[in-house]
Parts: sequence; C-alpha cells; structure tokens
Amino acid sequence: MGSQSSSGMSGRGSSGNPDQSEPESNQNSNPRGRRQSDRQAERASASEEDVDLAQVLAYLLRRGQVRLVHGSGATGLQLVQSVSDSDEDSDGAWEGRLGHRYDPPVDSHPDTQEVDRSEIRTQILLATASSNLKGRHSFTHMLAQREQGRCRGSSFSHGECSRIRSHFLPNFVAHKDTYQQKAFCGVYSDDGNLFLSACQDQNIRLYDTSRGGFALKRTVKARDVGWSVLDVCFTPDSRSVLYSSWSDYIHVCSIDGESETHTALDLNPEERRFCVFSLAASIDGKEILGGANDGCLYVFDREQNKRTLKIDAHEDDVNAVAFADSSSQLLFSGSDDAVCKVWDRRTLREDRPQPVGQLAGHRDGITFIHSKGDARYLISNSKDQTIKLWDVRKFSPKEGLAASRLAVTQQNWDYRWQQVPQRALRKHKLTGDTSVMTYRGHGVLHTLIRCRFSPEFSTGQRFIYTGCSTGKIIIYDVLTGRVVSRLAGHDACVRDVSWHPFQDNIISSSWDGAVRLWEHRQTHLLDEESDRARERMRGREEKID
Repeated sequence: MGSQSSSGMSGRGSSGNPDQSEPESNQNSNPRGRRQSDRQAERASASEEDVDLAQVLAYLLRRGQVRLVHGSGATGLQLVQSVSDSDEDSDGAWEGRLGHRYDPPVDSHPDTQEVDRSEIRTQILLATASSNLKGRHSFTHMLAQREQGRCRGSSFSHGECSRIRSHFLPNFVAHKDTYQQKAFCGVYSDDGNLFLSACQDQNIRLYDTSRGGFALKRTVKARDVGWSVLDVCFTPDSRSVLYSSWSDYIHVCSIDGESETHTALDLNPEERRFCVFSLAASIDGKEILGGANDGCLYVFDREQNKRTLKIDAHEDDVNAVAFADSSSQLLFSGSDDAVCKVWDRRTLREDRPQPVGQLAGHRDGITFIHSKGDARYLISNSKDQTIKLWDVRKFSPKEGLAASRLAVTQQNWDYRWQQVPQRALRKHKLTGDTSVMTYRGHGVLHTLIRCRFSPEFSTGQRFIYTGCSTGKIIIYDVLTGRVVSRLAGHDACVRDVSWHPFQDNIISSSWDGAVRLWEHRQTHLLDEESDRARERMRGREEKID
C-alpha cells in the first residue's frame, strides 16, 4: 500500500517527498532496499498507531494507487495495487492547501541557553552594532543619539543601519506574477539583479530585479523534465542556470545573450528512477554538487565534463546540499534519515565515504539546509515542524545518532497529505541533540519547504526566514527564537523564499502558482498598535496553553 511515514526511512521511492512516485516493485532490489524493508516491519509493529486506515484507503483509491476488484474473501472484494511509472499520477494529489486546518505551535519561551553562550550571538551583535547596548535601543532613541552628536562620526555605522532595518521588515506585496501551475523554487542572483523562478509548467522564468524592479526578462523551456523542475540555481557569474528534475541529468542553460545553449550533465546513476532534489555550484563554478533520491552525493566537474564523485552518503533521500563557505571545500548534506552530515571535499573517497561529522537531533526527515557562509553554522528545516541551528564544530555523539534514528523509524504519518499528529510535536530534546537552537512556529507539510539565513549586508544575518505550509512566510529572530513577522497572502504552501542580498525585500514562491515580492510599506500607527495587540494576545494564549 506504500509508505505511511513522512520519513524516507521507509524505503526509497515511497519517502515523504511529493516529488516522487516510485513503484514499490523496485524497492527491495538491493541490500539497502532490504534494510529499509526491515525498518518498515519494525515500524509496523510500533505501539503508536494513529493513522486512520479508512482515510488512507480513500486517499489511495482516489489517487489511483490501488483499486478494488471482486475476490474470494469474506467481503468478496480484493485490494490490488496499481503500479505506475507515470509522475502524472502524483500531480494534483498534493494541493498544498491544509493551512486552514493547521496552526503550527509556537514556543512562547524558547530555550536560549545554548545560543546565549555561542559565538553566533557575538557575531550577530557585532554585525548589528548591538554588543554594547544598555537599556533603550529603539530606532527613535538612535535618532535622538545622532541628533545629540553621540554617534560615531556624523552618521550611523553599517551595523547601526542593519539594526535600523530590523524595524522595517517586508510587510507588503509590491509585485506579483501568477502561473497556471505550482511554483516550486525561486532564488536571487548573488548581485540581486536577477531572480530565477521554476514552475511545474516546465518553464524557468528569469526576472530583471535591478533598480527595485520586477520585470519578466526571459522564459526558458526546461528539458527532460519529470513531473516538475525541482531545483534551480545560478552559476556564480550569473551567466548560466542549473536545474534538476526526475532525470539522470543535471541541465545547464546559458542565459547570457539572446540565444540559449542547453547542456546535459550525465550523472550516470544506477537507479532506474533517479532525481536530484538539491543543487549547488562551487564558488568558481567548476563543480556542481547534487543530492539525490538514491542517498548519494554527486560531484560533476564541468571542465572534465564528467561525474568525478559519487558518495554513498545517507540511508535515504538526500533532500538538501550546500557548500559551507566560499572555499567550496566543506560540504553539507541533509536527508530523510533526519541527519545532517559534514564532508571534506579534499578527503572524499568513493570507496570509503567518511563524513567529518554528523549532526543529529531532528525527529523526522530534513527538507532543506542553509549555510551561514562561515563554515561554522548552518540551519536545517525538518518534517518534525522545526528549524534547528547547528555549530558544525559540535558533532553529535553515537547516542544522539541512535536517538534520532529511533525517532524517525517511529514516524508513521505522511506529511504530504495528512495533518500533523500531536505526538510529532514533542518539544523535549532527544538524547545527544547538539543543536544550538530550535525554532517553532511554521508548518512543514506537502513538500520540501525551504528556510534560509537573512542577508549579512542588510540584516547582519539576524533573522531566519522560511516558507510555511499555511501559505505564510515566517521570520524568526536567530538569538531569541521568537517569531518577529508573519507574512500572509498565499492560498497554498510557500515552498521557497529568497531575500534580496542588499535590499529589504523577499520573494516567495508558492503552490498557489503565485510569486510575490514583499517590501516594507509604512502602515498607519493605529494598524501597528492593532498588530502589537494581536501579538500580545497570541502570547497570552500560548502561555495559557
């Protein structure tokens, strides 16, 4: 009947990725598949079983994965699995519209003990000129200080400007584009002058975002697409784009000039059905890093025009990959096995794939990871409805890995179309959880929802922002763990978000087919007071709960 678990520990091809429709007949063709079947059996015997089987059956019948035929049993009916290789069978099964039925829980008093004594706290306070603040430090107080000549020099420092900008977060939709199908991902170029959007209609759209604009510049028809384009990224020079889908290839398309040149980079996988869920380019653009549904990391050398590494990295789908910093020597990966791994590019060997370290603490699969860019900190988004902040110098012990693995194998709900069970929202830390901070207040349902650090230039990386299954953008304060802003406006889950590297705007990509550019607009004082009152009321309700 297929997997019920939101975690890929249930076996590849039926993991919690809505971007998959792998037939079960191919799951146990190798030792890894047999191990996954063993884990399925263990989970099936777990005491915690809250799945409504009638709901599951109705869903599978509606989706066409099973059918009822006349049989010889007591009921005269027999359940038969419909095996299909078509990705179109998955289309329409997940509309991403459970937001009205799920209110993600928020920590009223986040545990900040670890982050309070961490290096990232010092970094952010210095970047926002907040390290020496005592007492009042509001925007109006800063203006008064400047008028009294108490600022350094004659104007605010860069850090003070970053602190001021924190009072003017995006809150208004300035531009919008709408597609006929789901928008899957979107990202700014490094200079912020271009925005790249990928949609399920197999089109990649390039927008001119220079000088505060948002104008469609070019539409590229993606090639060799299975179900949807699942990830896109710019090459460092912004002259080409990379994209992936259900295909043996990563595709490169030049966007410099009038003509387009498509190049297919063959990863030569062993899986019959193969997909790269996440892409990243090295700082020099020579190497492409990919994470795939076979649990492997792939490195493709563009100069040699061949795959140079295939690393058996995780026990399940690799949903996210990233370079740690501009050196491109350290790699991060996150998987449906709920573990983040750190790899050293200089010592990677296919015959002995040993990570530098592992980070465990999530209770369910990881949907996305993002590096702070300093090779020290990263964040991970997870189907356990949390974001975690990690210090890569503090790896998890064996008991932490064991606790996380056990938690994943006990998951028996499907995040693609079921609501979050209460037991999946446990707040106590797992044994051996080495995360610095945990953020709660957003929903991770339907798809691989993404989270990122806010830009260093404009915010000092003071915030973490994420898409949400409720159709919102959620912005957290890194140091307090509190939600500082909720941007509502989409009718379905927001899968991807991208903050302009230098300006104060965010672009959201949603399954309602809309791409929206949010910027700050001054609101009426009465509106602001009303918003603050609502936040105070929400805080009191959370405290009562």
